Amino acid sequence: MTSVSSALPQHIAIVMDGNGRWAQRRMLPRLAGHKKGVDALRRCVGLCGQRGVRVLTVFAFSSENWARPADEVDGLMGLMASALAKEVTSLKANGVRLHCVGDRSRLSEKVRASLAQAEQDTAGNERLILNVCFNYGGRWDIAQAAERLRQQGQPIDADSLSAALALAHVPDPDLLIRTGGELRISNFLLWQLAYTELYFSDVLWPDFDAQDLDAALHDYAQRQRRFGKTGEQVAR
Repeated sequence: MTSVSSALPQHIAIVMDGNGRWAQRRMLPRLAGHKKGVDALRRCVGLCGQRGVRVLTVFAFSSENWARPADEVDGLMGLMASALAKEVTSLKANGVRLHCVGDRSRLSEKVRASLAQAEQDTAGNERLILNVCFNYGGRWDIAQAAERLRQQGQPIDADSLSAALALAHVPDPDLLIRTGGELRISNFLLWQLAYTELYFSDVLWPDFDAQDLDAALHDYAQRQRRFGKTGEQVAR
């Protein structure tokens, strides 16, 4: 089957699902699974850099996750701040530029400061852009973009809305990977995923490794991306 794009996706988005279930199967607290999830993200960032992926966008904490038990939410907030502090040196060394995407208004001052510092420290890197979506939701993203345009007195159309979205600094994802066996996108990048290829894996996120990533990349390479055209048109 002919593909109209490079066999390698330049922008991969990932719903990192399964941390809690990974921990529960081992009789561990859910936060232990989230900590292992950070290890999996570190591994995936390195793998994407090695394979030539230019942009990696991950769903770390959704706007709906506030409904989880308070101790889990508090643990996730603390984990986010500590992980950023620990990972910045490695990100800088590996040419990774960090963008933290989402509504920061509900985050603590400590977490906001950690986000800002990590972004500042990696601002000069160009090998891989890492977008961490934290307190993010696709509906929030579209609503905030429309409100920004309204306040600026600009017309709201497809082009202006795209330019006002939180991921306007990168092209739309070529490939979405969701781990953990769930078959939905869960309010993630609703606008940006319009023509993204979707790949669902039963592997829980803490176990997602090089073999699993390469399986997703191989699957993507077999697909024909038509963007509304016929297969015959794009095969020419």
